[in-house]
Amino acid sequence: MFRHTPLRVAALALLAAAGIGYAFGASYFGLEILTEIAILAILVLALDMVAGFGGMVSLAHGALAGVGAYGYAMLQTQTGVAPPLALLGAVGLTGALAWAIGAVCARSHGIYFIMATLAFGQMAYSYIFETPAFGGDDGLGGIARLDLSVFGIDLMDSRSFALFCLAMVALAYAACAFVLRSGLGRSLSGVQQSEQRMRALGLTVWRVKAHVFGLSGMIAGLSGALAAQHIMYVSPGLLSWTVSGEALVVVILGGLGTLVGPLVGAAFFVVLKHEVGAITPYWHLVTGLVLIAVVMSRANGIFGAIETWVAQRRTARRPQPLAEEVPGNA
Repeated sequence: MFRHTPLRVAALALLAAAGIGYAFGASYFGLEILTEIAILAILVLALDMVAGFGGMVSLAHGALAGVGAYGYAMLQTQTGVAPPLALLGAVGLTGALAWAIGAVCARSHGIYFIMATLAFGQMAYSYIFETPAFGGDDGLGGIARLDLSVFGIDLMDSRSFALFCLAMVALAYAACAFVLRSGLGRSLSGVQQSEQRMRALGLTVWRVKAHVFGLSGMIAGLSGALAAQHIMYVSPGLLSWTVSGEALVVVILGGLGTLVGPLVGAAFFVVLKHEVGAITPYWHLVTGLVLIAVVMSRANGIFGAIETWVAQRRTARRPQPLAEEVPGNA
């Protein structure tokens, strides 16, 4: 079951302070990197909710984010819906699609679940790619950002948009934490431990999985809608299975089943990509080596390793009880 430890609260505070501080001090390029980190962080939060706490390792979340991006773009550019309503519609559409995928795949496990979600993701990619209404390989442009001028906020400004995306990360994290600490989240934890036991208690397992997968899809859809606003353009590449693969790598790097770890992994991954990419085009090779090192160390990602180290330090500092003297040996 998910819980906030003092270390996790401290890590969240440190990440928030670093993100806000960097937003006010960075140049245009730095703000673009910060926005990219924030959008990826929302996606990996959605993935960690189902993979880390429900054992549902999904390769469809990249496609779900793409559906959110295309949903926002189509509603805003083709039907003339106001951007706030287009955002809500895109999130709702993605959630409904994710619920359907979760309901279908709920009875599969392990590699079969992974392959089923991969198949759904590739079907979505092919449909978007082959349908002229979605722009085909050319994609769609002319996408507008939300208009928050009534609050005195101009999201066309890079700093304002970066701060807005950070606020959306906080909202997504709060939503994930709320779901995982609710009755639905506790049921999901029980399902992860033993589906047979939960069925014996009268729980409809597939429905629990579908509900959580649908809520996770809504958060993934939010990341896609923000990505569409960020670059004001969408293309079928947003739905590629490689997007899901990268998100899974980020979750593993940060720490599966921690919620905080994926935030750390998102920042690490994006910074590594840009810093190493400036030196060599083979930055994927470096990322792969780091991932292998993390897996071989048997640590639960970067943040998981920190949690383990802190726990060991506390255990070492804890005073050991004195051995009781056995009567008659004095």
